[in-house]
Amino acid sequence: MLHKETKRFLLQKCTHIMSRMTRRSFGKSAVSTAAVVSTSALLSQNVLGANDRIRLGFIGLGNRGDQVLDAFLTHVDCEVVAICDLSQSYLDFAAKKIGTRPRQYRDYRKLLEDPSIDAVVIETPDHWHALQMIEACAAGKDVYVEKPLSLCVAEGRAMVRAARQHNRVVQVGIQRMSASLGREVAELIQGGAIGRVTSARAFHIQNEWPLGIGIPADGEPPEGFDWQAWLGPAPLKPYNKNRTFYRFRWFYDYSGGQLTNFGVHYLASIHQALGVSAPMSVVAMGGKFVNYDNREIPDTLEALWHYPGDVLVSFTQFNASAAPAAARPCEVEFRGTKGTLYLTTSGYEIVPEVILPNEFAARTPVDRSIERAHRQGGKFHIEPISSPGQISDADHARNFLDCVKSRKKPNCDVEFAHRATSAALIANIAHRTRSLLDWNATAEEFENNTRANQFLRYDYRAPYQFPS
Repeated sequence: MLHKETKRFLLQKCTHIMSRMTRRSFGKSAVSTAAVVSTSALLSQNVLGANDRIRLGFIGLGNRGDQVLDAFLTHVDCEVVAICDLSQSYLDFAAKKIGTRPRQYRDYRKLLEDPSIDAVVIETPDHWHALQMIEACAAGKDVYVEKPLSLCVAEGRAMVRAARQHNRVVQVGIQRMSASLGREVAELIQGGAIGRVTSARAFHIQNEWPLGIGIPADGEPPEGFDWQAWLGPAPLKPYNKNRTFYRFRWFYDYSGGQLTNFGVHYLASIHQALGVSAPMSVVAMGGKFVNYDNREIPDTLEALWHYPGDVLVSFTQFNASAAPAAARPCEVEFRGTKGTLYLTTSGYEIVPEVILPNEFAARTPVDRSIERAHRQGGKFHIEPISSPGQISDADHARNFLDCVKSRKKPNCDVEFAHRATSAALIANIAHRTRSLLDWNATAEEFENNTRANQFLRYDYRAPYQFPS
């Protein structure tokens, strides 16, 4: 291992090289290869001890960024030493909460140059995740990055490569992966607790009627807001209030809608519970059925995947009624031959199924009474179970900090998150192409639709370069 002072000197030299690069708009992705490799190689040797404080830099401090900041601030063995955002009001709010005068940046690359930072937390809009995470890995930082991991499948695979190439710990913000609740459900289902599972259904039900997100006109960005910097690699479009901050989720240039926002959570739980990593095929239907605002992404959607083991997985998004769609209000339901497991963020419930003692009765006027008798003679093969649980941002942050020290894979490693995110992304492609798509999870491309494969990546706006 290098001597501490030697390491510091070399890190400063690398930083000096990087700082001489031309920097224009927020997020230009060219990085000095020599500096990146040197920095990454040095920092990968710097394994923190169990009692060391981990120095964090936060990139993005809006709605979700503020929530994740709270989660990390509960842990005394980390220190937020730098923060970055385009909004000065967000920076001021976060700095006051942190209370230790963290260094403030508008350009995330300046934050990444800081050799004192051990890890970064990326809480920016979806279209920024890939560039910022890959550059952070190259700069020798471990990374906590918000879900969904990427805006397209090719980005996600590039992010996995970067994490492995630079030997970085990367935790993706699907916080339920750090909850014992999910592990317990997986053990039950894979252990046969509800029999053979043939269907898993997920629900996102949110009534936005009558105004939705509204229909603001295009115009000039507010004073002090750098619209070009916010867009980054996304296509150049006129400023519109609905294309910024939380509402960006309703536009394909920056997000995949609630299918990637909430759906990735649900798909991660389903992958964990079923022990699967990718679907074999996907189809989706929906659209702007209520059509009350200027969104691009559907307000009503039904996606359906066929998974190995012959399990049908579905995601239902309703935007007109908040009434429960399932037999029990839940996020995900697993239907097995012996019963159904209903999963929420606060626990799960197993409801046994009545098992008939004989063959399924024919429905005719003659033997209908026999069918009733069969049902009366049916019995449960399992016992009902109800168990509370908890999903915590703080637990997920704790796992990341522990893995930064131990160099172990975190609970939501980048490869796992990439697979769950990809499942959601290809469902959006199925909807946009109006097609049933056969998915080759090894090659990460569609086998039956050349046009659909064009949606697996997109061209970044110059001067940004799509990650290789």
